[in-house]
Amino acid sequence: MNKSFVDFMRKYTNQRMAVAVSGGVDSMVLMNLCASAGLGAVVLHVDHGLRATSGADSEFVAAAAAKLGLPCTILNWTGDKPKTGIEAAARDARYKLLTDYCRDNDIDVLLVAHQADDQIETFLMNLGRGSGVYGLAAMRAEQIRDGVVIARPLLSIARAELEEYARARNIKSVNDEMNIDGKFTRVKTRKNRHVLADSLDISDSRILTAIDALGRVRDMLESDVNHLIDLVYVASGRALFSAKFLFDMPEEIRLKFIAELVRRIGQLTYAPRLEKIRRAIIMLHGDAKFTVGHCTVRRLDNKILIVPEGVSTSFRKEKNV
Repeated sequence: MNKSFVDFMRKYTNQRMAVAVSGGVDSMVLMNLCASAGLGAVVLHVDHGLRATSGADSEFVAAAAAKLGLPCTILNWTGDKPKTGIEAAARDARYKLLTDYCRDNDIDVLLVAHQADDQIETFLMNLGRGSGVYGLAAMRAEQIRDGVVIARPLLSIARAELEEYARARNIKSVNDEMNIDGKFTRVKTRKNRHVLADSLDISDSRILTAIDALGRVRDMLESDVNHLIDLVYVASGRALFSAKFLFDMPEEIRLKFIAELVRRIGQLTYAPRLEKIRRAIIMLHGDAKFTVGHCTVRRLDNKILIVPEGVSTSFRKEKNV
């Protein structure tokens, strides 16, 4: 595992980095790997304030970081918490706190401890939501979020291997009760995914092979979509193009094209769900005006316009693609 980690990290030589540490076994192993490799990463821990033990977890992480000689900063999620959708809200808040800190402190790379089991669970959750290629390709080993590189050096390593690594080196960790709470989708997925192997002979390795293949398809599609977006998207945050331009595209590219335009123009972290984009495209077969993802979309005759919600949708006399 050490060699795999060092090989992954070579590209980040001489870059300032932070490591997100929850206190769970995966992130504790990642923090120890950073210390062993002499990376000098800043440890960041987010206290979501959702559990009575969250303060103790923060103290645990700070003490473990100090023992390894790594600086540690605790970031607190303050304010009102939603009563529903807490998983997604906590994730978004966590990444915002982490990336804001990195940008404010000139840190280039944020290491997170997602591993192979997380990748499989993400794939299965997205499959259950009816996701397309992009969702089924699951997490990237590297991506840019809010101007910060998010790197996942453990993404090809199984949870069991990380747990064994921790046991062999006496690396302590904390348990988050939310990770065993069956009301959360990820926990349900984790507890039941064994059925695929036990009853259908669909092993973890086969799922990971499929994810890798879908990732390659995603990368090819993304290249094509970005080229098409460059033709219609302007700095003022609007897009104007012809219906023929849209409907001449293959369906998968058409879906991602609209989804990515809405994400950019609506200034969203994630594009709207696939079913919303499908409904939007159906509506665009004829004259229509509707909102999706904080955007207003309008078709008039052969022209399609996408602008931020609340902005005028009158068509200007500029040439569309």
